[in-house]
Amino acid sequence: MTELLTAAQMRAIEQAAIASGEVTGLELMERAGQGVVDAILDEWPAYRTAPQSAVVLCGPGNNGGDGFVVARLLRELNWGVTVYVYGDADRLPLDARVNYDRWGGALATDPLTEEAFRRGPGAAIYVDALFGAGLNRRPEGDLASFLQYIGGSGGDYGHYHPRLVAVDAPSGLCLDSGRMLGGGGPWPFESSVPLVRLTVTFDSPKIGHFIGDGPACCGALKVVDIGIAKWRETHKPPGFPSAPIRPVQTGLVVRVPLVEDQRHRLFGLDVRWPSAKGPGHKYRHGHALILSGGCGQGGAARLSARAALRVGAGLVTVGCPPAALQENAARLDAVMLKSVKDADALAALLADARINALCLGPGMGITDGTRSMVEVALAADRATLLDADALTVFEGDADALFDLLHDRCVLTPHMGEFARLFPDIAETLRAKPQTGPAYSKLDATRAAAERAGCTVLLKGADTVIASPGGRAFVHASMYEREAPWLATAGSGDVLAGLITGLLARGSAPATAAAFASWLHTECALEFGPGLIAEDLPEMVPRVLRRLAQRERDSL
Repeated sequence: MTELLTAAQMRAIEQAAIASGEVTGLELMERAGQGVVDAILDEWPAYRTAPQSAVVLCGPGNNGGDGFVVARLLRELNWGVTVYVYGDADRLPLDARVNYDRWGGALATDPLTEEAFRRGPGAAIYVDALFGAGLNRRPEGDLASFLQYIGGSGGDYGHYHPRLVAVDAPSGLCLDSGRMLGGGGPWPFESSVPLVRLTVTFDSPKIGHFIGDGPACCGALKVVDIGIAKWRETHKPPGFPSAPIRPVQTGLVVRVPLVEDQRHRLFGLDVRWPSAKGPGHKYRHGHALILSGGCGQGGAARLSARAALRVGAGLVTVGCPPAALQENAARLDAVMLKSVKDADALAALLADARINALCLGPGMGITDGTRSMVEVALAADRATLLDADALTVFEGDADALFDLLHDRCVLTPHMGEFARLFPDIAETLRAKPQTGPAYSKLDATRAAAERAGCTVLLKGADTVIASPGGRAFVHASMYEREAPWLATAGSGDVLAGLITGLLARGSAPATAAAFASWLHTECALEFGPGLIAEDLPEMVPRVLRRLAQRERDSL
């Protein structure tokens, strides 16, 4: 997994490294600038032997200092470089001021205004080193107009966007939330945050790179090592746990830091992915029960059931109304069938203690019967996933659901269902942020998990999974893991089945939800464009086989 940091945590790590005497601020700034230049040349390899022109926009803080380094290093490669500075150069932080002077200072640097920028030369590359993670309020006035001009509705988006590189983050994007300060989303342009082609960040990715509008704003993301990752393996930065902080890449399921008591701490959570089965008979690997809707409404449950079986549950049963038995029998072989007419029938079925995981919601219908069966299922105290209709039936009466939930439950709402259960939290998330750190999807999911008393998975390309106590995962189907063909009917039903199958196998709720989210995207990438939901379970064996081989190779 990869650790995602807040902006404050990244600053704390850098300051601790500097205070230790292992590195200086100037060295970190030099490495950051060199990393941006290397990333530019990697993105445009033809420019390695053909120097171009660049415009570098430098802000009033250390992000601007990185920009001065970029400008100097490009000039040393015989690029033509123009630098604009926003703010008073005499008030730059010490290290940024040193690099301002190394670049050439006021003799070679123009104040940044839209008018000056328009008069200035065009360039092959534009570098946004204005604020990065340092801006904590919405851009206003001339600055907002300028940012809109280069990257939003005010300018020639088609000219600047393909040439625009951000240092740490496009200026105005909150890196703790992925929210545009002062605006809505990137389409249509409602904010002064420019959308860039390439974002270069340092040491570790930040939360805002992967949730909210972050990926749409950041374009491609490049994480550059600036030489403190190895230091962190053997040192304990102040305010962090005693265990070394060691990000390990195993796919873009990422573990998110927990901020506790206003101190910056990483929450360490060791996860063993449940890929291969051990020895034993089928019941040792769990028996999952998936409840279905009536005639013509069983497709969702069948998708969930097949996914649960493919991910390794020993047995999977679909429980459906008697009239739907024939329809389901025509479509299912390895998945078993039981007649479940109503809540009483479900209670009788659950007398079999070998049924250890339940899935309710997909295709069940928004009826009093569905609600009654949810109540019976939760009273049985089994690992239980609630999705879709099983959530919507409690709209306007969410407290009744929360009173029934227990810590072995997983709720898997999309944003609409989330708003029905947590309307106040959803309203806070919808509000346009004016200052940072802005309220994020991560904050909202954590708050929901605390209120519900169980694991909550809030769906989306930026899926967030949280459990009571603050543990959280982000699974981002973004950047190189983008899988837009997952936006197809039944995809969420397959995800519900994957989680339920893992619950049946004994995985903890948060672990099951996190691994299933990764596996869901991995299956989509394995199949590629043209995917329909039925294809996803059939990709599971391929992905698990590859994962098992990777585990063997690592021994």
